[in-house]
This record gives sequence, C-alpha cells and structure tokens, in this order.
Amino acid sequence: MSTVPPPEQPDERSGAESSIPDEQWEAFLRESVEGGGAPAPKEPSARARMVTRRLREAEAEAARADAGGRRGRRGWWRRRGAAQSHGPRPWTPAGWHTGPAWREMNGRGRRRRRLWSVLGVALAVVLAVVAVRPSLLLGRLPGHHTAAADAAPSQLPAETALPSGAPGDAGQAGTPTLAHPFLGSPAQAWADGADAIELPKAKAVGSLGEDDVALALRRTKEFLVGTNLDPAVLRGAQPVKAMALLDPKQPGTLSDLRRSLRDPSREHDPLSLVSRFDPARVRLAGDTVKVRGHMTFSAGKPGQVKVHADYTFVYPLMRADGDDEVARTIVRRVLTTDLADPAKWIATPGKLSLDEYSSETYNNECAVYDGYAHPVFPGDAPTGAPATGAATDPYDRSRTLGTGKQEGCGEVSRT
Repeated sequence: MSTVPPPEQPDERSGAESSIPDEQWEAFLRESVEGGGAPAPKEPSARARMVTRRLREAEAEAARADAGGRRGRRGWWRRRGAAQSHGPRPWTPAGWHTGPAWREMNGRGRRRRRLWSVLGVALAVVLAVVAVRPSLLLGRLPGHHTAAADAAPSQLPAETALPSGAPGDAGQAGTPTLAHPFLGSPAQAWADGADAIELPKAKAVGSLGEDDVALALRRTKEFLVGTNLDPAVLRGAQPVKAMALLDPKQPGTLSDLRRSLRDPSREHDPLSLVSRFDPARVRLAGDTVKVRGHMTFSAGKPGQVKVHADYTFVYPLMRADGDDEVARTIVRRVLTTDLADPAKWIATPGKLSLDEYSSETYNNECAVYDGYAHPVFPGDAPTGAPATGAATDPYDRSRTLGTGKQEGCGEVSRT
C-alpha cells in the first residue's frame, strides 16, 4: 500500500482556503486505498490563489453592475439589443492576456472607417473629373505628348474623283519630326505607299475584255510605284523596273527617258516622270510616303484601253549629314497610259504606251536641273533661282494640271 503524502497546508499568510475541490480529494484517497492511482493533487501557490480570487470578485462585481444597468435602462438595451443579444460581456482587465480593451478597439474601428470613407469620396470625385475631362490626367502622364502626336486623324476613304476644294487645316498644327514626319500636314490622313493606289473594278471596253483592262490597270500602278515609290529610285537609282513596263515600239518614249536620266537638263528633266533625290544631300525621313489620288479607265480607239491616273506623293526628307530637321517635298503627277491590242496596233503585248503626262513638284529649288529634286528646309535660302508667281497649296487636288513640262517655280502656302 503506497504511502499517501500529506497534502500541502494552506499558506497562513494568505488567509485563503484550499482551492482543491473535495471531490478531487475523495477520488484521490479512494484510488490510493485500492492501490496505484495518480499522485496527490498539488495545492496552487498563494499568488495563483490570490489572482484567481481577485478575478472572481471582479467578474461578480461586473455581473452585478450589468444586472443593475439592465433594470434601470431597459429602453437602451432594446435599441442596442442586436449588439447585446448574447448577455453581459465578461469583464477582463485591459491588457490581461488580451488585446486592447473593446471600447478602445471600437474607437479605432470608427476612426479607420471614417478614414476609408473620406478616401473613397475623394477617389470618386477624381474619377468623375477624369471621366469628364480626361486631358487633366493624361496631360500629366509621361509620354503624353508623344502619344498625342501619334494620334493621327482617321484615314480618309479612297478618292474616286477630284475633290471640290483644298483640304482644311483643322487639327494640323505641329512641326514635322523624325518620329512624326507628317505632323501638321493633311497627308497625316492619307494612305501609305503602294496600298494607296487602289484599282477600280475592271470591265470590258470596246473590243478588249475584262482581263485586258485589268492588265492595263495593274501595269499603270506598277509604273507609278516604280517611278515614285521604289526606295532605290528615291535614293537616286534609275527606274529600271518602270522602264521595263514601257513599250519599246512606242517612238521616243524610252529613248527620251534614258537620255534625261543620263544627261539631265531643262529640256530633258527626268523629274517629269520620276521622283529622285540626291543621296549626297538628303535622305528619306522614315520608310513611309503618303499618297492620295485615283485611277479611271475608258475605251480609246478600237483595240485600245486608256487609263487615267492622278496622284499626289508626299516625301518627308532630312539632310544627309544627320541633322534631324524634316522638310516635305510634294509631287503631283497626272498621266494617261494606253494598252493596245497587238492584233490591231503596232504594239508589244502587255506593254504600256504613254499618251500624255504632266507633273508639279512643290517645295523644290527652282532652276536646278541635275536630275534630282532638292527640298527647301526651313530657314535655308534656295541655291537656285528665286521663286516666282503666286503661292500655291500643294495639297489642293481640286485643280487640274495642264499637259507638258512644268514651267516656272512658285511659292507654296504650306508643306
């Protein structure tokens, strides 16, 4: 039989009774008599008993206060019943193994909710202002000015006939740059390069079928591309591909063009048919040339189809020495080609003849006949003859051009 150790005596200094329940002592004695069992329960320390007693007294006092408050303030509890539906909150000293007191937490929550409410209202006001005037925000974003320059006007629909007047200048402010070479020009809304030369739907005319007409239209476009858009030709090369489209049986055409390219002069100027720039002086500012115009066809003499083309080309150019200043030269060309049935005419199958052509080159030095166009940059004095005549709008496509070589050299109202 195991020896039962005497229970610890209560601390007489504390004046507190034992906190071990009688039921626990009876169970311990019974298990000891029967043999074995758990060791004797230990009496809590005096400090632990004191803290426990104080907590119980505080909870009892809080319960009595809550009971008195319910009897004296029934209306208040009805108004706050939803928040107090689970009975009185047990009292716990602030900081006793807890967070901040619940009243303190409630105050912080109110301040936090008030702060978020203020921020939410301010954000809603900002969003409303930006929705009405987005420029107030966009104007302060990095790169906004670049984005605004990139926002070119919507591309114009394809031209089918000469317009009734010159294009306006609304929304065309700005100075051209290398990044935006068409800024400030109506050409911003024009199509690019060869894609701008749209062919009308072919149909038979006279004795020539639809396929013959379609061939005449394609060949005329290829000639325009080869003389005005070929990158090598623009840099001063000869328009070999374009010349290969011309009928060698047509008297004078090919021989005159070759002579003008070989030995340019006022009487034999290749610029009448070809756009070329001196690579030692200028280069294209980018890879894009803006184009605007239209093409039509009609029956000629029996066994012929005539194609009439009227297009304006806008070339952005820079000095070859690396200066990033941009100038624009504008060329308008009007020409009529002829595709003839070899069975009825002395002609080479699939080759074009040039019936008539005319051109005007704007913002180009006057009286310089070296086979190249020479743009005039802002602030530069022209090296050729002074310009004469009234100022002309190079973007006014409502005017008709006469046939033959261009005479004189005038000022331009804009480039």
